Amino acid sequence: MGPRGVLFELTGGDRCLDLANTVDGRPTDRPRELLRSYADLVSWGEQAGAITREEARSLRRMSGRRPSAARGALERAILLREALFRIFSSISRGSTPPVEALNRLNTFLSGTLRRLRLVRSRRGFDLACADGKTDLDRISHAVARSAADLLIGGDLERIRQCAADTCAWLFLDTSRNRTRRWCDMSVCGNRSKARRHYERQRRGR
Repeated sequence: MGPRGVLFELTGGDRCLDLANTVDGRPTDRPRELLRSYADLVSWGEQAGAITREEARSLRRMSGRRPSAARGALERAILLREALFRIFSSISRGSTPPVEALNRLNTFLSGTLRRLRLVRSRRGFDLACADGKTDLDRISHAVARSAADLLIGGDLERIRQCAADTCAWLFLDTSRNRTRRWCDMSVCGNRSKARRHYERQRRGR
C-alpha cells in the first residue's frame, strides 16, 4: 500500500505516461479522477519516483500551510496531465501531437529548466531541482522533464494506448514482438477475454 493508503497503478513504463493514466475510464461517459487532492498528487509522485520520501513529507507539510497554493499546483498538474495525454495518445496513433498541448508542455519545461542545478551523486553528478522540498510544483517539473526525455530520446514507436473500450491508458510496449495490446493483462486483458468468451457463448446459443 502506498503513502496515506493510496495505491496507484503504474503500468505506463514511464513517469509521464503514468501521470497521463491518472484518470480511469476516459472513453466512457463517467471518467473517474484519481488525483482528487494535492495529497493524492504527492502520493502518486512518491510512488512513481518523481520525488523522494523526504520531499513528499516536506510537500505535505507545505501544502498544509499553503492550501490555496497547493490547490493551484494540483490544477497545474492536471493541465499538464491532459496535455501529456493528448501528445502521447496522438503519437500512439501515428498522428502529429496538437500544438497547444506541446505549448503547454513547453511552458512547464521552461520552469523546470530554470530550477535545475548540477549536484553530486553516487555516479558523479546529476541534475536536480534546487528547491525540490519547498516547490509545490516539484512533481509537475519532474514529469515535464520525463516527457521531454521520452520525446527526445525514447522509442516513440513503442508508445501504445490500451485497446480496451473503457480504458485508453498509455504505455510503452516493451514486448519482443511489439504486440502488447493492454495496459495490464490481468485487468483489461482478462476483461476483454471474458467479454469475447461471453459473446461466443451467446452466438452459440
